[in-house]
Amino acid sequence: MSSIPGTSSRPGKQGATLRYTAMRLGIFAGCFLAIWGLVYARVLPAGLGDSNLMWVLLLALVVSGPLSWVLLRKQRDAMSEQIVAKVDRAKERLSANQSQEDV
Repeated sequence: MSSIPGTSSRPGKQGATLRYTAMRLGIFAGCFLAIWGLVYARVLPAGLGDSNLMWVLLLALVVSGPLSWVLLRKQRDAMSEQIVAKVDRAKERLSANQSQEDV
């Protein structure tokens, strides 16, 4: 059991949201760079006029979404466990405060 209140005793569960977000941004950045390179090499079509950056951003979002869904399943589960635990603790504190006020 952890000695610090409000922290998990399971290693790796703390900071799960930050870890998931960083990994998700990393996948997006990798997709962005890969697509930018493919557009620069003229393998993929460029956007019309000045819309090239928007085209690459949109395509990177579309590609990175499903990749993140598949590749980051464990991190997403760890993040949801962390969030559920925090919500449960907040509900317990709220009900304890309400029961004290009723006395």
